[in-house]
Amino acid sequence: MRIPIGEIALEADLIVPADAVGVVLFAHGSGSSRFSPRNRHVAQQLVEAGFATALADLLTPDEERIDERTRQLRFDIGMLAERLVGAVDWLRTNGGTAGKPIGLFGASTGAGAALVAAARRPDAIGAVVSRGGRPDLAGDALSRVRAPTLLVVGGDDVPVIELNERALAQLGCEKRLEIVPGATHLFEEPGALDAVARLARDWFLRHLTRTPAGGRD
Repeated sequence: MRIPIGEIALEADLIVPADAVGVVLFAHGSGSSRFSPRNRHVAQQLVEAGFATALADLLTPDEERIDERTRQLRFDIGMLAERLVGAVDWLRTNGGTAGKPIGLFGASTGAGAALVAAARRPDAIGAVVSRGGRPDLAGDALSRVRAPTLLVVGGDDVPVIELNERALAQLGCEKRLEIVPGATHLFEEPGALDAVARLARDWFLRHLTRTPAGGRD
């Protein structure tokens, strides 16, 4: 499907199971796309847990070709966040997802964009999960994030652990850093990605299925 955002439209894959308890929008990063096998694996686990999932390309095909040469657009966090906000606004009014609580799942540079989007839409975003992300790229927006945020990093991804620890200190919301032992940046080790999926599922179940009073639906 195509999600209209201003003068462009983003290519997206949307799955809405019956009686979905919420919707999770994926923010890819570092040259990835909606076809990322890692994000699709996590998305499948979320669908099985009752969540709708939206995997959208945040760059147009022409922009992707430019980015393959320059590797610059993937670091344009402001632009990526703006498009995530547009996708969130669309999900809030789309027939299949309207009224559902929304979470963001960001990977790599997409995590920075997801946190900026969460800061811009505090009333719309109910939770954020970062996988091997660069939350530090959200900059000053970190202090304005209100959505409960889970940062997941591989135990052997030492430089990114340090970046996540610094970002964690700047977040003023409910937050947690989970380190998956023995995992590297792409979580390619046996069982590592399943661990990410379980952590994300539990975080979204906890924070996207609560009533306003704090109980469960």
